Amino acid sequence: MRRVLLVPLAVLVPLVLLAGCEGGGAPSRGPLGSTEDLHVGFPKGGLADTIRVDAIERLPLRAAVLVAPDGTAVTASGIDVVDAPRFATGQWVAGDPWRNALAGGAAAAALLPQPEIGAALQGQQQLLATVSTAEIALADPGAYRRDWRKYRIRLTFGTPPGETETRDIAAPEPPPGL
Repeated sequence: MRRVLLVPLAVLVPLVLLAGCEGGGAPSRGPLGSTEDLHVGFPKGGLADTIRVDAIERLPLRAAVLVAPDGTAVTASGIDVVDAPRFATGQWVAGDPWRNALAGGAAAAALLPQPEIGAALQGQQQLLATVSTAEIALADPGAYRRDWRKYRIRLTFGTPPGETETRDIAAPEPPPGL
């Protein structure tokens, strides 16, 4: 007669979880390239006469200029720069009425008879780059619509006297109705 070895569930579950955790490991943290992510266009639902520049680069965006065919330049009204932004990831307890700016969820943990009921996986990530946003208001939307292929956008990254980089890119196609 064969004997079947019964393994308690409390031992089997952690072994299965550990086996599923093996894998590729963390991504490499190599240096960022010179053009990680750059989007230039007219935002959906935004102002129709404003070009938005979103850049994720190693250097901060310091100037964004729309250059017309005749050489007229329109600079960005404001540039927002965030160096190495952080954001929260994970799961939160759906029915946590105690979470607010003052308590931060700690009050609920004190009231629960079994604190593991409200447990959730939470983490924090950090982007190892600079996120920049600029908006350029069109001086003459009609002229831009006619000759948008001849317009250029000049972007300057970096802070003098350190490393700086200037790039000229094509202007985006105007949205319908501009």
